[in-house]
Amino acid sequence: MIIKKNKILTASRKRPILYDVFHKQTETPQPLVIFCHGYKGFKDWGAWQLVAETFANAGFCFVKFNFSHNGGTIENPIDFPDLDAFAENNFSLELDDLDRILNLIKTGSENFPKEISTISLIGHSRGGGIVLIKAEEDARINKVVTWASISDFKPRFAEGTEEFESWKKTGVTYVQNSRTKQMLPHNFQFYTNFIENEERFSIKRAVQNLKIPQLILHGSEDKTVSEKEAQALNSWNLHSELSLIEGADHVFGARHPWEENALPSDLEKVVERTIAFLK
Repeated sequence: MIIKKNKILTASRKRPILYDVFHKQTETPQPLVIFCHGYKGFKDWGAWQLVAETFANAGFCFVKFNFSHNGGTIENPIDFPDLDAFAENNFSLELDDLDRILNLIKTGSENFPKEISTISLIGHSRGGGIVLIKAEEDARINKVVTWASISDFKPRFAEGTEEFESWKKTGVTYVQNSRTKQMLPHNFQFYTNFIENEERFSIKRAVQNLKIPQLILHGSEDKTVSEKEAQALNSWNLHSELSLIEGADHVFGARHPWEENALPSDLEKVVERTIAFLK
């Protein structure tokens, strides 16, 4: 297996993107999968490395990357050393980051196989919302899969609450990272960016207009994103497929760090069903 870790994608006046590529050596065109992490996530979280290797062994080129403003740096892609970047993140930037990865793949790079047959997107949690919007607006995408995805960005802003009004007044709010105990900042531009692009950022609108195959995977015991959100995604597209993993939580049994040599059983089911769908 060919594994290329921590490759750097640069662009003028933009923060660099760190990405990994996993694939087997072959002369035939390979289907490619791009994986987008979720809120407070990163490409090296938990069992994502094993996920990437499993896809590569199944004949896919698997790409995972850190969003440019996820709080990681080139030197330290794990955890959140750059809180200034985290504070300035928004959905426009994440969609632009995904577009930059797609452009790199399409224009060609020594880090990818010579020939790509299809491109599919997988998004976990908030990353699910990002890939659904991108899949609807970008003709380069052939299939889209979400793992424990949210169905609506707007309720997360909690408009009208005391916390929201304080955020609006002070210009910054903080969310604790339960694992690192850091207080992660969000500048108010996160909300204004959403409002300025609200139609584009409507996950419901995107899903209703999807013209490509869509698979929705969700755990029945997800305490972070309710199963009802998966049901909503499924209801908006009559041609989508919904697969519930009984008893599974938001990360399908994984944790960080993941020190086992095999995937947790629930995540293994998710990967198997995704591979079958993409094939």
